[in-house]
Amino acid sequence: MTTVCQQGGRVANFFVNVYKGKRYLLDNDLHLRKLKTNCMNRNLKRYSGMLIICSSLLVYSFMPSPANWPQFRGSENNMVATGTNLPTEWNDSLNVRWKTDLTGSGWSSPIVFGDRIFVTSAFLEKAAPASAQPTPPPPPPAPGTQQGPPPPPAEDNSFKEEVYRWELTCFDLKTGKELWSQVAHTGTPRIKKHAQSNYACETPVSDGKRVFAYFGMTGVYCYDLDGKLLWQNDLGAYTTLNGWGTGSSPVVYKDILYIQVDNEEKSFLVALDAATGDEKWKVDRDEKTNYSTPVIWKNKFRTELVTIGKSARAYDPATGNLVWELKMADGMAIPSSVYDSEHIYLGKAGGPNKPGMLYSVKAGSTGDITPADSGLVSNGVEWTLKETGVANPSPLLYNGLIYLLGSRGGELYCLDAKTGATVYKEKVDKVGACWASPWIYGDKIYFYDEKGVTQIVQAGKEFKVLSPNKLDDKFWASVAITDDAYIFRGVKKLYCVKK
Repeated sequence: MTTVCQQGGRVANFFVNVYKGKRYLLDNDLHLRKLKTNCMNRNLKRYSGMLIICSSLLVYSFMPSPANWPQFRGSENNMVATGTNLPTEWNDSLNVRWKTDLTGSGWSSPIVFGDRIFVTSAFLEKAAPASAQPTPPPPPPAPGTQQGPPPPPAEDNSFKEEVYRWELTCFDLKTGKELWSQVAHTGTPRIKKHAQSNYACETPVSDGKRVFAYFGMTGVYCYDLDGKLLWQNDLGAYTTLNGWGTGSSPVVYKDILYIQVDNEEKSFLVALDAATGDEKWKVDRDEKTNYSTPVIWKNKFRTELVTIGKSARAYDPATGNLVWELKMADGMAIPSSVYDSEHIYLGKAGGPNKPGMLYSVKAGSTGDITPADSGLVSNGVEWTLKETGVANPSPLLYNGLIYLLGSRGGELYCLDAKTGATVYKEKVDKVGACWASPWIYGDKIYFYDEKGVTQIVQAGKEFKVLSPNKLDDKFWASVAITDDAYIFRGVKKLYCVKK
């Protein structure tokens, strides 16, 4: 077989040279020989069969495999599906290829590499005893009586009495069958979490050789694709805002794993050798707790590692050196950035009566690019919008338009990416809370609320709502997308939606 392919490759090389108007054949000794016409004809006849066989083998070996979705929001951080045969309709009895029970908890999103799905989860093995729960506040005073200021609420340290098990699980993409599951750690949580959250909020990431599971203050664990532990690294444990926990996912680029560890005590950005877990570089950050996941921005000038917090910052991925910084307005650093080769669009989530802000930063910027005197532009900032619909879901960028999905109520903003001008501000009816990032497929915008209802809106400058889809589960995780399938992580099950 090898001989046939070598000979076929030799003839294929001959065809390339003939196409370029040359009649030369490069032999294995790298000598050039001029061929006569009759020799050329004999060789063509001799090797034509071999070329057909080898060409067939080459075509077979390069047939497209399922598209990889190796990290949070996909390989390009943009939630744009590139497949051509994805379903547009589904429900519990339509286009669900398989579904698998999930027993652990986790708001982390699934990732896909090749024919494998990876999911992180946390399992409560031992609950805190009732005596460890905080004392409830005293009842309100009776009408007409006076009472001094209430005592400060008792600090809830019941998490110190709990025991969890953190796991990385691998499923078969075709069948949903569990291939392997590895326990990364078992023990008492090192920090508190929000009552509605869990200890597996960070989405894993894969470089095709390894898969990296980061469990916040519990540590980072690296496995090969068959589940063998290669290394682990404890990055420390630090308190977070209001004891809400962590949520920023890792990213990997050129054999380096990047993790943003923002907290209330000692924030930093660290780069680890993907093969060994050894520290490549580490930079302190003047930040408090943030939840946004960094992005690798390959623009027309260079490649940058961009983070969002109190300030947006770009770092050199190789050294950690600061490239530019933009001091941002107040808000929660939850959504991640979107970008093209010329601009990156970044913002922070707003809240009740406090809209989020959005910035357009130019590629090639350096230094402090914060607009002076509360202005809207600078040498590095193309435009600033003080009141937008930036919320928990990350923005979408598609065909020159930016789409912003509200966290609650179905609000959808469409902006002109070049100018920041509002194209429309509309609302999709009967939409619950939205935590997952929206996505684009076939000139349509898809997003789902936590009740499992996926809304479909026509992409473009005209707002048009299409028919919805529904799965009976609760969803906070964002979807993973292959060439022809959606992988949804619900609270109860993992779903493969495919024609």
